[in-house]
Amino acid sequence: MPEVMSVEMVEVSARSAEPPRPAGVLQQNRVFLDFFWDLAAPEQEVRLKAVENLIQYLKAENKADELAYTFKRLVDGLAHTREAARPGFSLALGQVLSTFEDVSLQSILDRIKEKHNLQSVKKKLARNAMFGNLFGVLALQQSGRLVKEPQVVLGCVQLLQSLNQHKQHLKDLPSKTMTDILSQIPEEVFEEVLFSALKADLASAFRTPEQLQLLLVALQRFPQALKPKKLKQLLGSSTIINAENIPKLVEVLKMAAHSVKKELVLPSVALDLLKLSLKEDSFQLFWNKAITEAMFKEPSGPTHYLSFRLLGRALPLLSLSQLKEVLSGEVMMHYGEHVVSAQKPDRFKLAPEMDGFVSDFLQACRDADKQLVVVVSFSSLTNNGYPVVPSVWRVVQHLEPAALQSYVDWLKKMFLQPQTDQLLDFSTRNQKDKQEGKEQKESTIFRLRKWIVPRLASIVDNHMVKKSEDLCTDVARFVFFHAFFSTKKATADIAETSGKLSVPLDAKTRGVLVNSFFGPLMSVHHMPLSDDSAAVNQRRSLGATADGTMWILHLAQYAQLLLSHPKHVQSVRPFSAEQKQAWDGMLESVANLRKKTKKGGTAEIAAFQQLFLLVGMHLFKAPDELLDIMKDLQRCVDKAQEKKAKKKKKTKQQQAAEQQEEEEPEWVEVLVDILLSLLSQQSRHVRQVCKTVFSSICPHVTAAALTAILDVLDPDKEDEEDSAVVVTDDGDKTQKKNLKDDDDDDDDDDEEEEEEQEEEEEDMEADESDESDNDSDEEEAMEEAMEEEEDEKMEGGEVDQNFRMELMKVLQQQNALATEKDADSDEDLDDEAMMKLDKSLSALFSEQKKKLQAKKDEKAKLQKERVLLREFKIKVLDLVEVFVARQAGSPLILGLVEPLLNIIERGMSSGSEQQEQEFLRRAADIFRNHLCRSRVYCKTAGDRQGELHDLLEKLMSRAQKLSESSVCLYYFSASLYVVKVLRGPLPAETKEEPMADGAAAAVNDPTFMGSVDVDRVSTLFREALISFMSRRKSPLTTQMFTDLFNRFPVLCVSLLETAVQHITAGLREHQQGQACVLVLRAMQNKDVQQIQSAEQRTQLCEKVSEQLALSIGQVDPAQTKVGKEKLVKTLELCQFLVKHVHYQKLPVDLEPLKKSLDSLTSSITFKKTGQMEDTYWAVMKHFGVTKPKVVKTKPDKDGEQEAAPKKKKGFLPESKKRKKRNKPVLEPAAGQPSPADKNGEQRGQAAKKQDKKAKQKRPAHGAAASPSSPAKKSKTQPDSKAGKKKKKPKQKKGVEQA
Repeated sequence: MPEVMSVEMVEVSARSAEPPRPAGVLQQNRVFLDFFWDLAAPEQEVRLKAVENLIQYLKAENKADELAYTFKRLVDGLAHTREAARPGFSLALGQVLSTFEDVSLQSILDRIKEKHNLQSVKKKLARNAMFGNLFGVLALQQSGRLVKEPQVVLGCVQLLQSLNQHKQHLKDLPSKTMTDILSQIPEEVFEEVLFSALKADLASAFRTPEQLQLLLVALQRFPQALKPKKLKQLLGSSTIINAENIPKLVEVLKMAAHSVKKELVLPSVALDLLKLSLKEDSFQLFWNKAITEAMFKEPSGPTHYLSFRLLGRALPLLSLSQLKEVLSGEVMMHYGEHVVSAQKPDRFKLAPEMDGFVSDFLQACRDADKQLVVVVSFSSLTNNGYPVVPSVWRVVQHLEPAALQSYVDWLKKMFLQPQTDQLLDFSTRNQKDKQEGKEQKESTIFRLRKWIVPRLASIVDNHMVKKSEDLCTDVARFVFFHAFFSTKKATADIAETSGKLSVPLDAKTRGVLVNSFFGPLMSVHHMPLSDDSAAVNQRRSLGATADGTMWILHLAQYAQLLLSHPKHVQSVRPFSAEQKQAWDGMLESVANLRKKTKKGGTAEIAAFQQLFLLVGMHLFKAPDELLDIMKDLQRCVDKAQEKKAKKKKKTKQQQAAEQQEEEEPEWVEVLVDILLSLLSQQSRHVRQVCKTVFSSICPHVTAAALTAILDVLDPDKEDEEDSAVVVTDDGDKTQKKNLKDDDDDDDDDDEEEEEEQEEEEEDMEADESDESDNDSDEEEAMEEAMEEEEDEKMEGGEVDQNFRMELMKVLQQQNALATEKDADSDEDLDDEAMMKLDKSLSALFSEQKKKLQAKKDEKAKLQKERVLLREFKIKVLDLVEVFVARQAGSPLILGLVEPLLNIIERGMSSGSEQQEQEFLRRAADIFRNHLCRSRVYCKTAGDRQGELHDLLEKLMSRAQKLSESSVCLYYFSASLYVVKVLRGPLPAETKEEPMADGAAAAVNDPTFMGSVDVDRVSTLFREALISFMSRRKSPLTTQMFTDLFNRFPVLCVSLLETAVQHITAGLREHQQGQACVLVLRAMQNKDVQQIQSAEQRTQLCEKVSEQLALSIGQVDPAQTKVGKEKLVKTLELCQFLVKHVHYQKLPVDLEPLKKSLDSLTSSITFKKTGQMEDTYWAVMKHFGVTKPKVVKTKPDKDGEQEAAPKKKKGFLPESKKRKKRNKPVLEPAAGQPSPADKNGEQRGQAAKKQDKKAKQKRPAHGAAASPSSPAKKSKTQPDSKAGKKKKKPKQKKGVEQA
């Protein structure tokens, strides 16, 4: 009772409208009330924090009146108009009830019913009241106390049943809430309290999905209360799933499917039915009758998607036999048809969801047999032989090792002996219609094999798959064997010979095998060690197995094994004697290199081994093209080893003599040519190996080898005949020089191409069927239209004119050309003449079409060559990047400066294609970030001083002639890099022992310039600075010279006088301002201050002071934007100069500068604040002049009153005032002295309306009185309105005074 009394008191106090409130709930604590505001916040984090803080506060204070007020506010907030606020109040109410268990749930339920009574609430608030009831029940449920008060449970259920009638607003939320309540209460409460209340709902379970869901949950929770006997009383049958109820269940499932059409989820009632069917041992009946037969009678849509989702969710629930039955039935066939038809754009795709279901099942299931059944069943679902799941299906990464091994064995078996009767093969309706009377383009077996090969390769490629090294080796050997060999006779030494092909491999299948082999080769090159490996904790080289042997060596040994069994194995493309000799020589060279590796291997030897093996494996793919490369590689490796042996034995003089006598190219030059040739291969593995090999031979690279690389990148040599790209007409492939940029994932690309090819085949079949229906006349008309379009697009008119002449001749020969004599004649050509004319025209147009197509093909070929060349050059940049990174201190690095600059300059003016931009970006990144900004640089260029100075002069000359600053920046950076190389290492850098920062700073001498000819270099940069200051459009920028001053203080001192002169001598105000910036940066440089003596600093300050005084004296009073910027920079330099002179106490006369600054205020109007004004007064502060303070004075009221009439007199034109006085309507008010007169008050709204009407009529009859133009009259209208607004407050004052 006390609690109820306190609640009523709070309610009364809340309803009271009087300002003073009792008890002080609202006045006592503002923090407490803020909790309720936060509960209605849109942000979920704020609401959750408010709930937590509210409960903590109520626990700490423990006041009855605050608790009662809390319940009132929370119950009221359940029906909040803001949707985000309702869950906040509901959650808070549930948590408070859970915390304060002494509060009765029944009282809260009664309050909810009373507050949100649907019978008494206004109609427009009925929807909010519905949600208030719903969220109130949810709060009671979330309190966790429903079990303790059964009557409250009954009240909640009855309230929810009444809310079920308002589904247009609440949808199925009341039914779901009832289901949640049933899942919390014990069986006794259900049987004693709820069963009678829910009996009607349970008996009508087959009406709606919500009622069926309620029954299913009750069966799961209370099996003893709902025994078969009771079920028979309720439903008429002792089981839910039986033959009689199947039609009812199907209707309910259809309703459930359509109800979640937008949510794209599986209705819970469907999954519960599936579980019940397994429990009642009626799964086969439910699946076959309800799902397979009934659900797919509907058109493709929600019912189909429900069945597919149910299939995915059923996988963890089914036994092995049930899995086999379900995954080989009609539902899978329908799913396959959906996957194929959904490949078209703008169609809903359920395949990603199914992949998620399968992935979750494989991840949770540890039974290898079940895993194998699922992956094999989905792989057996084929469309004309091609499986619907992608060949890179990533769910296999969750397979157990035993299941994975069995899956690989199944794939190999299906490849060797395709058993199409074991496949779940289907064709769509369109495909069946198109295939009638036609032969299939590709056989089912070829399509299946075309999928199996990349499927096997992707298992090796995916590093997430738990696979052993034996499995990877087995797959690689299988693909390699069938790509390049065939079996004559089985032998125990070669396991692959035991598998017999039921259908021989054709050329297309072998092409797929060949292309798929080198993908796994790259994958095993980067494959990590397996966890069960004995050497998992040992470090190993790249591309090696656990025992240290390279993967590619294993495959090479296997290839040698195959070649050594000619009686049992036959090569598809047998080696010639020369090719076999090259192969044997490769193996011998690798064996020799391996012996040296055991003695003390180096990275160079390992790289050579890998290069040998890579070229050797590619011999099987293109023996004719790689034979010469193999021979050259063997020769250069032999020479490299011989030279190393000779260097240990012979003296330097003998080596120099031998080098002069040798006329053959160095081995490293030959090797670089080989690497360039290999880079043209379309393999990421080859590209990686080439980088690795080149990285190991970088110390041996000569100038000629580097020149060979740079010649490939030279833009001036792109059009030469010996270009690095040769394009052939071999389909979509190229010959030895077929270039392709990063094949980031070869097998992924193959799979995408295969899927696209499958779709294209269907499209082509449709096109063929459509084309077969067309007449030949329509085809000719279409061809002629295409030809006309081509003619219109011809750039020149010569071909068009020739074609017209030929056309005229044909028409003249057939007398079909109209002439003046024929104008009056009505005779037409006879049929024979028309046939001849048609044949002649057809031949002429056909010939023209061939010519146009030939030109088109030639243009496409040239475009393809350019693309291939650019891709090849991008790969060659890899070698340049490796060389710059590994040999940044080599003198050869200087030879890269000009070629890279040439590439960047040409690239800036080239096209905007993606390839061009990528090539330019790579080249610019290498030049600026890896070359110019590298901490390691050539420090042994003392003997090349003249050459480097000439290079510097050339770079600076070119930089000044450019038109774009972006390109000039690279040339200027190169100039600074050359100066850095000429200067060489600083004295502190030559010390062997590391030194502390202070010691190093002491040793560093800013005057040290090494081998730099300071006078010559200063002259070059001075000319550039003068060019920057005297040219209107100079590519040079201030930042370039700022970098020069910071990096080389000695050159800064030399150029400082020139910069000071251009403070006033600059061509334009912009250059003069930039000169101030340069001088300021130079004077702030500590190294510059250290280099200059006190006398030099004094002279510099005097010169700068004089220039600044002249510059300020030349300021134009009518300032432009550029002029203001220049003045700001001038003042900034003044500020530093004055501060520096005063701080250093230099004998510099600043009086002229002060006078010019004083006169500045008279020529320029300063604002109250701003960058220019603030800088000016900061300068003057150093002279002892402070900014004058603005004295704020209060306005004089009397003065305002006197000034007001004056302002009013001149406010309107005189003509308009006279006209206003003469108007009879306004006569009584015209003679009054003040607008606050009583007559004006009495006139009221009628006078205002009359005044507006008079204003509208003035232009009509005011010609004699006012000659003003209409524009002026319209301009005064808003002013008169403003005058009226000013009168209003005075009128009010008049009323109050009266």
